[in-house]
Amino acid sequence: MTTTSSSDIFQRLHPRVYLERFLAENVRPDGRPLNVARDLAVNVGSISTADGSALVRLGNTTVVCGVKAEIAEPELDEGVRGFLVPNLDLPAMCSPRFKPGPPSEEAQVLSDRLNDALVASNILPLTSLSIHPNKAAWVLYVDAICINYDGNVFDAALIAMVEALRNTQLPKATYDEETGRTTCSRKIKVPLELNHTSLPVPLSFGVFDSTHVLADPTSFEEPLLDTTISIIMSNANPDRLISVSQLGAGGNDALLTCVEAARVRCREIVGSDIYK
Repeated sequence: MTTTSSSDIFQRLHPRVYLERFLAENVRPDGRPLNVARDLAVNVGSISTADGSALVRLGNTTVVCGVKAEIAEPELDEGVRGFLVPNLDLPAMCSPRFKPGPPSEEAQVLSDRLNDALVASNILPLTSLSIHPNKAAWVLYVDAICINYDGNVFDAALIAMVEALRNTQLPKATYDEETGRTTCSRKIKVPLELNHTSLPVPLSFGVFDSTHVLADPTSFEEPLLDTTISIIMSNANPDRLISVSQLGAGGNDALLTCVEAARVRCREIVGSDIYK
């Protein structure tokens, strides 16, 4: 038999007032200061059937990502470029807020944002995926799935995708012009030609009641936020801003605060074993 405390009942009935009482003391319901993100943990190579993989935990939010490679013919006007296809799945098992069925609009929007972040960082020049001009190129499907949702899945998914790409090795491929076929070596594998000086390091924020800026919001905090801001910095230079995206009205006054907190977070991550 489980018991529900009066605090839990009050949180469910009056979530906004519950959060306001914590913020009045400059603390979050989980005990964090307003500008502090949750602990980050990364494990790579956990999916043996994928060409590259990573599992990321951001607090209780958990995302696993696998990379699968296929060979395709390049686009007619992009004959020396391959393809990078990121996708995020938010299945019903990860949270009661998601329902079974086709991908939700939220998952599609997040997948587009993740693609924009990878493109903006130029982490993987698509010309490096060319096998033979106008004839053959690699297609990388970067599929992330959230297995436990506790807010800020964008940051967790982007880091999982970056680490999965860094873990990816492809078989050496050769195109035969006489036969028009591409053969892959069973013994020789090569890592991706990543731009290791431009790995994206994200930190997302929520603005509550136009006054409180919350770093790395949880699933409890997210529905109460007026605005969500995602800042992406470069791993090689924590002062270099790769991109800024914002969902919701307002929040402009918080941008400088968010950028400075993102710089601090970037230095912490780069200084740890992650992104080494």
